[in-house]
Amino acid sequence: MSTSELYSLWLKNATDDPDIIEELKSIDGKDEEIYDRFYRELEFGTAGLRGVIGAGTNRMNIYTVRRATQGLAQYVLGEGGSKVAIAYDSRIKSTLFAREAARVLAANGIKVYIYKELMPTPMLSYAVRELGCTSGIVVTASHNPAKYNGYKAYGADGAQLSVENSQKVLDLVNEVNMFSSVRLCDFDEAVREGTIEYIGDELIEKYLEAVKSRSIERVKGDLKVIYTPLNGTGNKPVREILKRIGIENVTVVPEQEFPDGSFPTAPFPNPEIRQAFECALSLSKTVPADLLLATDPDCDRVGIAVKDGDDFTLMSGNEVGACLLDYILSRRKANGTLPKDPVAVKTIVSTPLADKIAAKYGCKLISVLTGFKYIGEQAGILEAKGEQERFVFGFEESYGYLAGAYVRDKDAVVASMLICEMAAFYKNEGKTLLDVINGLYAEHGMVYSSQNSFTFEGAAGMKKMQSIMDDLRALPPKKIGENSVIAISDYESSEKTELKTGKKTVITLPKSNVLYYDLDENGSNLIVRPSGTEPKIKVYITSIDADKEKAESRAELWLWDMKKRFN
Repeated sequence: MSTSELYSLWLKNATDDPDIIEELKSIDGKDEEIYDRFYRELEFGTAGLRGVIGAGTNRMNIYTVRRATQGLAQYVLGEGGSKVAIAYDSRIKSTLFAREAARVLAANGIKVYIYKELMPTPMLSYAVRELGCTSGIVVTASHNPAKYNGYKAYGADGAQLSVENSQKVLDLVNEVNMFSSVRLCDFDEAVREGTIEYIGDELIEKYLEAVKSRSIERVKGDLKVIYTPLNGTGNKPVREILKRIGIENVTVVPEQEFPDGSFPTAPFPNPEIRQAFECALSLSKTVPADLLLATDPDCDRVGIAVKDGDDFTLMSGNEVGACLLDYILSRRKANGTLPKDPVAVKTIVSTPLADKIAAKYGCKLISVLTGFKYIGEQAGILEAKGEQERFVFGFEESYGYLAGAYVRDKDAVVASMLICEMAAFYKNEGKTLLDVINGLYAEHGMVYSSQNSFTFEGAAGMKKMQSIMDDLRALPPKKIGENSVIAISDYESSEKTELKTGKKTVITLPKSNVLYYDLDENGSNLIVRPSGTEPKIKVYITSIDADKEKAESRAELWLWDMKKRFN
């Protein structure tokens, strides 16, 4: 069916949302606008759905949500399941999309547990596990700009669906006609009948106690924190958990305290970037603070800025992850609570500094593909053997952290707790977290890491991204910057090739659209991968050198080289 035919079909049938009706009428006769909305279907991938809110098959709306949920319902029933949990964040239409998903599931005879108000993503993972659900849904677009929303699907283990199970759901979704084969019931009637049930406060309390159980040191002193939930879901749980461990001096950024899906003071509500901290930085001029803390809208990522003289310095996800790993291992060893044969997990794009820290404490470090579900999977493997306490920490460079196996996704609530606890501990020793990371570099060697994103919007952008990846495979670079490429690992073909000898070895991790370039014998590397959730190609750089300035300058040269290749 052509885009114009799909447009006509939607004009006739998409009548349940007045916003969609208005948008469809506004693009009448505008071929490019129609094409962008209908040239493809918003695909149900390993991260669920994510897209711009609006009318059309390539947009997030009640019809794409209903269709995805009908496919998920058939998957749940096919697995012999009967229960699904739902959570949602502060984004535009998140509440509506969550209710629509609940209506579809209940109409298919599936018991739905839904939170009464917006909740962080990790609390959905907890609910799935605690309530014995076959699946779960979080309506969120994480840290994307306000025009986006999304839909993440979870399995019975509380982790995002595996590649295999995502494909099963996708196959079922593809069979669903969004206007004729979606089952729906009345939300309020389903609540009255008990098919849809609100999740009570007791489950929230159990989650908070599970988080608090991961605390290591009793907080001493007066750590001063400025916190911003970036108008998202973190406000209540983060403040509550900090209060419970004794972090009392917390000032919330007033402009970003309450839920607001338009993100008026932070158009990019991403704690990885300095712009997300601008309001907190402004507040710090009048409110004393040791630490600035920011969680993204669905509260699964957290970023920090540390007092540095008269200013604040943002720490990267790699740096915070390294500090947390060292803190957890060192303090639990000192306290006698470190389990025998501890296990930590990181992604392949995260800092190799973690390997050295883990080795120091006799901790096994496992590297997995990008995506926190792979970290959660490792916790699940240990749990299946009754050894879940061996899982002490997991992290990825994109500001995602987890301590403990009570959930299977990154958790900014527990991460916020441990970061503040760690900062308070070192403050009592006269150190900042900047002192800690510099101490780790001094001990283990300088590791400079950066993550860089290149955006390719729309249909043309999708083609460009594919062309870039195809070109990199067809004409593999022999040099990046001034460094010869030692080896190329193509995770899509599951093959590593050493360029000097031509020797090939099999990569045992699951297939993924990732290219990994080894650039020196010290472990320096450059990694290229398209994002699974945004129209971006990401370039990860690790430059290892005793000289910090040299490490940084090499990284800049490598990045400049890749920019040329992307044009």
